[in-house]
Amino acid sequence: MSGIQRLALVFTIIGAINWGLIGFFQFDLVASIFGGQDSALARIIYGIVGISGLINLGLLFKPSTEVARDPETRPTR
Repeated sequence: MSGIQRLALVFTIIGAINWGLIGFFQFDLVASIFGGQDSALARIIYGIVGISGLINLGLLFKPSTEVARDPETRPTR
């Protein structure tokens, strides 16, 4: 995973936590920290979280790195 994907994953997790707070408690943490949903800083954070989600969308289609094992050979007698 590249550094950009890791950073995007952090922002996606922040967004998920914020949506959980909105859903369960009707509390928007980003809006309360940055001065309301219409403030420029809150809109920038919302935009970054959205772009991060799009970046992480590629992780769904990335093949997993599984270790390929050769079949076990048994000696013949």
